[in-house]
Amino acid sequence: MLSTIEKIIFLLAALASLYGASQVALRISRIIRRGQGKVDWSVVPRRLFSVLLKTATFAPVFRARPLPSLFHGLVGWGFIYYLLINLGDVLEGFIPHYRFLGEGIVGDLYRLGGDLLSVGVLSGMVALAVRRFILKPPSLTAREDVFLLPEARAGIRRDSSIVAGFIFIHVGARFVGQSFRIAAHAPDTWQPAANALAKLWDGWQSSALIVAEHVAFWLALGTILAFVPYFLYSKHIHLIMAPLNFLLKPERRSIGELSKLDFEDESVEQFGVLRLEELSWEQILDAYACIMCYRCQEVCPAYNTGKVLSPAALEINKRYYINKEGARLAKGEASQQTLLEIAIPPEAIWACTACGACIDICPVGNEPMRDILDIRRALILMENDFPDQLQTAFRGMERTANPWNIASAERLNWAQGLNVPTIEQNPEPEILWWVGCAPATDARAQKTARAFAQILNRAGVNFAVLGKAEQCTGDSARRAGNEYLFNELATANVELLNQVAPQRIVTTCPHCLHTLKNEYPAFGGHYHVVHHSQLIFELIQEGKIRLAGSSSSENGESLTFHDPCYLGRHNGVIDAPRQVLMAAQQSLVEMKDHGRKSFCCGAGGGVRGGFPDYSVETSMKRVKEAETTGASIITCVCPFCWRNLNDAIDALKSKMQMLDIVEILEPIVKRK
Repeated sequence: MLSTIEKIIFLLAALASLYGASQVALRISRIIRRGQGKVDWSVVPRRLFSVLLKTATFAPVFRARPLPSLFHGLVGWGFIYYLLINLGDVLEGFIPHYRFLGEGIVGDLYRLGGDLLSVGVLSGMVALAVRRFILKPPSLTAREDVFLLPEARAGIRRDSSIVAGFIFIHVGARFVGQSFRIAAHAPDTWQPAANALAKLWDGWQSSALIVAEHVAFWLALGTILAFVPYFLYSKHIHLIMAPLNFLLKPERRSIGELSKLDFEDESVEQFGVLRLEELSWEQILDAYACIMCYRCQEVCPAYNTGKVLSPAALEINKRYYINKEGARLAKGEASQQTLLEIAIPPEAIWACTACGACIDICPVGNEPMRDILDIRRALILMENDFPDQLQTAFRGMERTANPWNIASAERLNWAQGLNVPTIEQNPEPEILWWVGCAPATDARAQKTARAFAQILNRAGVNFAVLGKAEQCTGDSARRAGNEYLFNELATANVELLNQVAPQRIVTTCPHCLHTLKNEYPAFGGHYHVVHHSQLIFELIQEGKIRLAGSSSSENGESLTFHDPCYLGRHNGVIDAPRQVLMAAQQSLVEMKDHGRKSFCCGAGGGVRGGFPDYSVETSMKRVKEAETTGASIITCVCPFCWRNLNDAIDALKSKMQMLDIVEILEPIVKRK
């Protein structure tokens, strides 16, 4: 099809395109390698199939926005297929009388796929372009009060326009070119859409059709050659970086597990992150993988209650700063501004509840929450710069090993009058109950502890508690950025627990569950940890807990269940609390946001201690959502959530009632 001179021009253009792309790719590689840590390539073999499947199906995209996701899928699937189409078109252009994959069934199916997906890509792009440039939904941008680099606000729209234009020209020219080919030669029943379009060219001379087909070829393949170097520079490099993100991310026990800092290494000069090159390599890769879809922002509890935090803006700002300063960064020079100046302001840093919703929903595997917590570490450990309100909680954990500054001698006062043996009294229990700071020291949470203790006794469970020896796990300190304090608490707790050597640990607090189960292994503590809802359901299944017929549903009351972030999203415990409620014959009505998509109560991440107003604003939104279910009771399984949601109920003067599942269950558990 191509003349000799055209082949030479095409080859020269291809070489120029590949050279330009290689230079951009080399710069990207150098920038990512500026990040801390090294890739663990051993994870690749066992992840490869799942990543290929995830990439082929775009499954993560379909967790939200089903209709736009379908349009995105049409474009994405078409683009993947066009890798084959472009190869075939180049071969057909260079080899005279060559038909890619032949005229048999394989070639027929290939052409059918190309025809249908060409229509799919063009249809999807029309829908996505209308959505972005005409409908302009708020979910595709950040509020004006959110910090977003000026070049980012303008650049996203510009990049989207360029890419949309490229796709329309590339796919459209190829599709129309096929119709010219059909009109010039013969109908092709395996290309129904192009066949139908070819009828428009009836009456054209054969020579004109051949020229038109020729022009379409150059438009389709020429735009590829021109676009490839820019493609690596634009946000659409996520087509490559997203699979790499899923393939190479460090292994984690949960989305909330944080890395351990080595305070004994005297060569370490920087703890936490203040500049872009101080991020880990995968955190820099996140900036390249970001699709700029704002899904993370859409589920962020801080953003949804008017705070200036947008996890999307954080990643987008990182990317545009890299584009601006990439040449210097690739040379190994230090970035000229801190992340607080170019990516996220201090107020946004302290608004994060560490709920993990941004990580969970991201369709390309990004982890903006981790950036925020690493910046907090640097602010506290290196700059001594943090909200004054956090000082009270830190001081309590330092002096009395709990945020409420309650003396250790009072830690078992809640159990007065109950059969709650300590580890000294029962040194070999089947279950070690890690009570936690809130149930041990907070007057309201103590009711939950007492109810659970009575359930355990009625079930005949062989258990013990640490009593006065129990300390805070350090969750609040770590999420707030005080890694040194967490290190001290974790080290002491692991030493104690390893001496006790518990068979299993049960906790009524999801934050304690998460820390003991996922964070302590880095300190040498490997334990079998379950949540009290899991243990209760296990005991019901074994027949050790027998329930009487009385329940709130018999009184015409219904309840709705609030999933704590650190139980459902971080640790995947979603069914157990519901199974307990069903066993108790409760009338359960689900909120719109439940399970892994549960909306945060607002108390995590140190926000309750540092910004109590922020915290209650978030919980008020959650209570309003609960009210829409028509339920009269909110039940939960987390003392953080209980306290925050109950404060919101008081602030809203709501008629709803807050109960832990053990408070619902305890009155109907039969005594032996």
